[in-house]
Amino acid sequence: MSQTGSLRVVGLGPGTPGLLTGQARDALQAADVIIGYEGYLTLVSDLIQGKECIALPLTQEVARAELAVERALGGQAVSVISSGDAGVYGMASLVLEVLERQQAHTLMPEVVVIPGVSAVNACAALLGAPLAHDFAVLSLSDLLTPWAVIEKRLAAAAEADFVLALLNPKSARRQWQFPRACELISQHRPAETPVGLVRNAYRQDQAIMTTTLGKLTQAPVDMLTTVIIGNTQTRCFQSRLITPRGYLG
Repeated sequence: MSQTGSLRVVGLGPGTPGLLTGQARDALQAADVIIGYEGYLTLVSDLIQGKECIALPLTQEVARAELAVERALGGQAVSVISSGDAGVYGMASLVLEVLERQQAHTLMPEVVVIPGVSAVNACAALLGAPLAHDFAVLSLSDLLTPWAVIEKRLAAAAEADFVLALLNPKSARRQWQFPRACELISQHRPAETPVGLVRNAYRQDQAIMTTTLGKLTQAPVDMLTTVIIGNTQTRCFQSRLITPRGYLG
């Protein structure tokens, strides 16, 4: 197929300028129009001055993707932005799905997914090295995934002794799911299993704490918190979490 316009799906990282990649900067600077959630546009406001910026609220992800594809098909250079990594719970899959429906067009935009530092990577770095061995990332939000499916995945990952990174653990609407998740995990891990919590990684109100699985339900947790639960080998060292890879036996 011939091409028209361009479509960049850009991961902004956690929000601090130092963790925005050069490739992401280039995509923002080359864009004719930038589409995203208002909070994400604020994170890069100094880089997008003078650009056409379209902010659509949370829950309007489909509308963002459809608008981005429409503009790119019209010949513009479009950047769709996500926090973290655009391909990890971000906009990349949705943009590609929307574009997939446009295959009848003879002119298709060039599409590039630009990676960013995910919340999981950022939080793990602040906690030390909890993800040095096999791990699983799960969102506890049942907005798009049935809770029964989330429970099944949680139980399987906990039994397999993966380090667990939990995103979207609790919200104003979802209060009981997080304690239930802790209960499921506790069936396969001892109460003293180390746990790290990071809220707003690399942002102004960043907060970091460590606790144990047995005390986890008492910890302050909300939608902005990432919870990393160690496996049976994870240990604490000077307030850092280490999951050994096995080099030292």
